[in-house]
Amino acid sequence: MALTVGFDLDMTLLDTRPGIKATYDVLSAETGTFIDSELAVSRLGPPLVQEIGNWFPPERVAAAADRYRELYVEYAVPGSALLPGAREAVEAIRARGGRVLVITGKYERNARLHLDHEALGVDVLVGDLWAETKGDALREHGAHVYVGDHLGDIVGARAAGAVAVGVATGPYSAAELTAAGADVVLADLTEFPAWLAGYAA
Repeated sequence: MALTVGFDLDMTLLDTRPGIKATYDVLSAETGTFIDSELAVSRLGPPLVQEIGNWFPPERVAAAADRYRELYVEYAVPGSALLPGAREAVEAIRARGGRVLVITGKYERNARLHLDHEALGVDVLVGDLWAETKGDALREHGAHVYVGDHLGDIVGARAAGAVAVGVATGPYSAAELTAAGADVVLADLTEFPAWLAGYAA
């Protein structure tokens, strides 16, 4: 079986914070609802409706989330950028004949727009999954490794029996990722090709 590596998207492959902050700011202005966008982007990872629920009453969450996803296309996709080492990490897997997955909690259509915008080709994209449910997709697609910045990504990797690789580019430190059960922790994806060479050997 070909080497198969999964990645989270936000703060693993992409720095989406500037674009997401801009999206929340527009949503706040449109709806007249206060949203602390700096706080919101400091805790990316869990499902969107969870964050929206911090600012809107329950009966308005679904509509606010739908509008956020619409605004996202204009503000967040062009306002995000690949994190250091992201393209090289994907290329390192390709160089070994491997497959690349992106398993993310993000709305799948918008995740696809990100990948297309950055011309980052992957074999499989699955959106709208979080923590243990990421494990379902990782198992389905035979992932050997899952790379992410969030404690929920470690949960997903563990649920799939995959090697959990943490990257300290999101809200958690290397020590926190290690304490949560990551098998290996990298400062960022610039360290991934060297780690992959040792893993593949």
